[in-house]
Amino acid sequence: MSDEDRGARRLLGAVVLAVLISQVLLYPGVPSLVVALGAPAGIDAGMWFLVAEFGAFVSCAVLWGAVSDALGKRVPLIVAGALGGAASYVALAAVPELGLGFRAALVVRVVGGALTIGAFSLSITCLMDLGGGHGRNMGAAGTAIGLGAAVGSVVGGALADLDPFYPVYAGAAVLAGAALLAATVDDRASASASPGRSGARGAGFRDVLAQARTTRGLLVPLAFGFVDRLTAGFFALVGVYYFQDPGTFDLSAAGAGATLALFFVPFALLQSPFGSLSDRVGRFLPVVVGSLAYGVVTVGVGVAPTYPIAAGLMVLVGVCGALMAPATMALVTDLVEPEARGAAMGLFNVFGSLGFLAGFLVGGSATEAFGYTAAFLAVGGLELAIALALFPAVRAIAPGGGPLGLRGAEGSVSK
Repeated sequence: MSDEDRGARRLLGAVVLAVLISQVLLYPGVPSLVVALGAPAGIDAGMWFLVAEFGAFVSCAVLWGAVSDALGKRVPLIVAGALGGAASYVALAAVPELGLGFRAALVVRVVGGALTIGAFSLSITCLMDLGGGHGRNMGAAGTAIGLGAAVGSVVGGALADLDPFYPVYAGAAVLAGAALLAATVDDRASASASPGRSGARGAGFRDVLAQARTTRGLLVPLAFGFVDRLTAGFFALVGVYYFQDPGTFDLSAAGAGATLALFFVPFALLQSPFGSLSDRVGRFLPVVVGSLAYGVVTVGVGVAPTYPIAAGLMVLVGVCGALMAPATMALVTDLVEPEARGAAMGLFNVFGSLGFLAGFLVGGSATEAFGYTAAFLAVGGLELAIALALFPAVRAIAPGGGPLGLRGAEGSVSK
């Protein structure tokens, strides 16, 4: 990997980190923030506050990717998305001052989500455009995502205790910083197109979408991405209540946050080495074995008899997640042609956002109806089911490892 690629990878990782921090900063203070924005107290307002943003993510991720492929440029779009997201945060803080009410706040959230997902998705796509191994590059993205979630939740909670709008102001500042960082990155979108091809500039909007969606085997990593994010959404909602419930471990909010950090820290720090590992041994073992182990330890957390056992299993959840996440994203890169990478990563993020939403819904509904144990069994069992059901498909598109069989470790698979 060239020094230029290493520098670009660090910068793009910092952009992904900043975007994640800006997003997660708001989450711990949502209950007080929605009230300050004019909503009645309760979980319904908080749910719609989150759904508005995620709905925009789902609707616009592919659009940003396809436009970047068609234009042959990503960096200007990243800068525009980050600056637009920062402006939406400032507008959100101004909603109560203007007396516009909670519905106006939801509209701002939709617009902000539509802009922010561009900065997030295209930053990861730029990492896909770099050399040096797709597993290593996706590991850098995964590390940034994990650290961003960890830092954002801790700092956001502390700021929200001081004032509900402090995380909003901080999020705007961080997104503006992300735009400045992105502006210094060398755009590789055009260079990533294979020689002899018409390239992204010659491909129309419908063409790049069709190519990304019809690539053989692409639904496999999309399905894994959906279930993996579902599990993450489950832990973000149900895990907090589970560890604080007097009927389980009766932790304080700080204790529950520290327990979640047991997941986030190994998840963040191990993604880069595990991504590089997948470049050497292939995607099959990290994706399938990692998913099977992830499902088992998720169930284990829900049936752990004591807190030390549950805490140890949370560390293993982070390790297993770090093993499979970069390999799954790298598999997307392996499968698609360079000129369709933006659309493909957009689709991956659509599936991931839908999975995160499903994690809230499945986890909350299952816990309400059947209790924590059944909810953990359902979500962990779903991870096991997807790994077992797609075992042959992963074998077919990622059959081997290293020089003997890994197709596409440095580029897309031959169709």
